[in-house]
Amino acid sequence: MRNKDPTSWLPKAPPRYTLESHRNTINCIAFHPIFSSVATGSDDYTIKIWDWEVGELEKTIKGHTRAVLDVDYGGQKGNNLLASCSSDLTIKLWDPADDYKNIRTLPGHDHSVSAVRFIPGSANLLVSASRDKTLKIWDVSTGYCVRTLEGHTAWVRDVFPSPDGRFLLSAGDDMTARLWDISAPTNTGSKLTMFGHEHYIEACALAPPSAYQHLAPMAGLKKPPPASSLAEFMATAGRDKTIRLWDSRGTCLMTLIGHDNWVRALVFHPGGKYLLSAADDKTVRCWDLAQDGRCVKVIGDPHERFITSLRWAPSVVRNVAAAEPTGENRGNGTKETTNDAAGTAGSTPQDVQIRCVIATGGVDWKLRIFSS
Repeated sequence: MRNKDPTSWLPKAPPRYTLESHRNTINCIAFHPIFSSVATGSDDYTIKIWDWEVGELEKTIKGHTRAVLDVDYGGQKGNNLLASCSSDLTIKLWDPADDYKNIRTLPGHDHSVSAVRFIPGSANLLVSASRDKTLKIWDVSTGYCVRTLEGHTAWVRDVFPSPDGRFLLSAGDDMTARLWDISAPTNTGSKLTMFGHEHYIEACALAPPSAYQHLAPMAGLKKPPPASSLAEFMATAGRDKTIRLWDSRGTCLMTLIGHDNWVRALVFHPGGKYLLSAADDKTVRCWDLAQDGRCVKVIGDPHERFITSLRWAPSVVRNVAAAEPTGENRGNGTKETTNDAAGTAGSTPQDVQIRCVIATGGVDWKLRIFSS
């Protein structure tokens, strides 16, 4: 079989499953870190939980009173929660172990909450991005906002934490991306601001260390930065139809041109060689970072309408002791997982099993699962 090596696997049409149940646009997708569950949030105000292995709807969760804009799994090891955020100004926490009961609602933002992410390396921290121009960090065990990060001058559309939980990358309608160092509790200003996009930025992502060997030459580096340094390279994408790659000094290394409409979602291949993007031109594009960001694949067939969301199933980490230097490996014994496992500090490649599973969602109300 040609695609034995998961580090070089790319999705291809047709999808393994095309799943329908939402009654409006799908805005967001999140994979459960261990089980074969995937959550979607929609303009129909609901969250739906699907089984991506068998291609079936498991549950519909109601509670938000406006569009659900983002979802994410995370929290304490062996005790994962689902977080969601909405145009109703709230973040909600749901317990998958208790039939997705709504265990907490976090009010505090003054406008739509567009993105939510659990912060790795912390047992109970969550970050949100909002149209009120702020990022907020929450303690999910108490429900309190512990820090507000101010600096963006317009809607913050996306946020991406580093795998060690030290940095946050955010981006939005002020056409900037900002890198924040949240390791010291007193830090509330951004460490770095990246300028260059000519329209609103819709998505941002930190590159996993597996990508450093391919990105380092673009930055003029003779050797890649150490894998333990987790905010070396970044990608942003937006309504100017471009994707930009950045280094840790805020220098734009490259602009990837090819989409002919708003670029809405970005994900780095866990193997590090590719960057995938999804856009309102109804395509997913695969960019080869080892070939100076050349577009090597376009998946256009199955998507009938704009694509809003794209997620990669988290890698499975086999060896917890090596992969979790933070000492957070409670519960579950030897099989543990992490969202950015391929880039987890201290893990070695044999600990990490890349799952060749990708999901897309969009304006045609359909969830598509691509897998090997």
